[in-house]
Amino acid sequence: MFLRVDTISEKKLVGKRMTMSLTNNRTGELWRSFMMRRKDVANAVGTDLYSMQVYSLSYYTNFNPATEFEKWAATEVADFDDVPADMETFTLPTGLYAVFLHKGTASAGAKTFQYIFTEWLPNEAYILDNRPHFEILGGKYKNDDPTSEEEIWVPVKPK
Repeated sequence: MFLRVDTISEKKLVGKRMTMSLTNNRTGELWRSFMMRRKDVANAVGTDLYSMQVYSLSYYTNFNPATEFEKWAATEVADFDDVPADMETFTLPTGLYAVFLHKGTASAGAKTFQYIFTEWLPNEAYILDNRPHFEILGGKYKNDDPTSEEEIWVPVKPK
């Protein structure tokens, strides 16, 4: 599951966002809306898609599945010169991330996240950092297929 700790450089993302919680999960609705207009995004960098979550500072310290967060469906772009009218921009800042590989269906993802936050993170020399979390849905991503693969990027900083 654990792949590496990596520093990413700033990335420009264009996409759609929604406020939701784990108990009121609207991820499918968000992605359907984005994918209908994905080809309208100019200057895309590669074909990877970003499923990004922006949490409040206290999201994990006072975890409650009903707490809302901002979720994005996006793609990386070279610049923000030509953004479709119904989409928004987000600049993902440079930072250190722990990178994990999730293999399997989206519904099996809970086990991967449980491993990250209850086993891996408490036993490493890192703590969570207050930056966006994201998953990269690359060429091996197959939605809800058991052979699907995606990378999970968790923002960290040294303890």
